Amino acid sequence: MKAFEELYQEYYPKLNAFLFNLCKDTHLAEELTQETFYQAFISIHRFRSDAQVFTWLASIGKHVYYKYLRKNKLHIESINLELFAGLHGGFNTEDTVQDRLAAERVREVIRTLPQKYIDVVVLRVYADLPFSQVAKALGISENSAKVIFFRAKKKLMEELDHASEL
Repeated sequence: MKAFEELYQEYYPKLNAFLFNLCKDTHLAEELTQETFYQAFISIHRFRSDAQVFTWLASIGKHVYYKYLRKNKLHIESINLELFAGLHGGFNTEDTVQDRLAAERVREVIRTLPQKYIDVVVLRVYADLPFSQVAKALGISENSAKVIFFRAKKKLMEELDHASEL
């Protein structure tokens, strides 16, 4: 029990920040963090010592968040879209209307991505995990994680370029 308490103290801030980046709601991030640690506690026997602790917690947290979204019939659109804007060269911060239109277009594109693309991007960018840890968290190879990430990024950029041409 003492070891789990230390784990909680060490990883709580980073996990809470990760979940906040997903949901953009302080109170919800707190609830998701608590639920993540509860799920980790009851499944600690399944933790593989070859995995990074934060990778394991982030994976549980991501699943807790997705479960919350499904339960409440919400969509992934609450993901921080500024991240994806950075992948495309950024928004024009001088014009708020253009920012909002671009953000809405990004939301539309994200909704069309396969779930595995979203999963990899969330772990890679929000949790700031290296591809090796993303792969472990999702049970795929490191090369697959890289390929999925770059395909998601390419798809998003292509769709945004196509939209700007219209």
